[in-house]
Amino acid sequence: MKELRAQDAISGKEGRAYAKIDGNNEELFQAKTIEATLEKTKSQIKAIGKRMVGHKTTGGEGTGSMTLYLLSPLFRAKLAEWKRTGKDLYFDMVIENDDPTSAAGKQTILLIGVNLDSTLLAKLDGDSDDPLEEDVDFTFEDFEILASFHKI
Repeated sequence: MKELRAQDAISGKEGRAYAKIDGNNEELFQAKTIEATLEKTKSQIKAIGKRMVGHKTTGGEGTGSMTLYLLSPLFRAKLAEWKRTGKDLYFDMVIENDDPTSAAGKQTILLIGVNLDSTLLAKLDGDSDDPLEEDVDFTFEDFEILASFHKI
């Protein structure tokens, strides 16, 4: 029987993320958390003589969220460009888990057609001793798995 070795659990701190914007790979060093989810779209299938409803997958939707430290002007500048020109920002994002202590190895996911739902323009908080953060939700239109964890 296999047993989980503690060192093989993936540390969420070990990795990196990049956004490819205007041909440049922008490291998202200011990110505190990033997660992306694929939610399947399903239709209900009802049939005479069947009491239980079946479900057929008919598509999917990619959504995600990031918590960023408020220190990079990148997304605010792109939002200002959208306001001036009407050209919305779509970019690709690479998220890589790479914990060197885990036998699982590295996982690299490419999110394609990322589009931000909102961007924080300004923030002050005189009641907090913590660094300023912003929560950013996004959608994406496709994904690829560039590298998978090893089966352990």
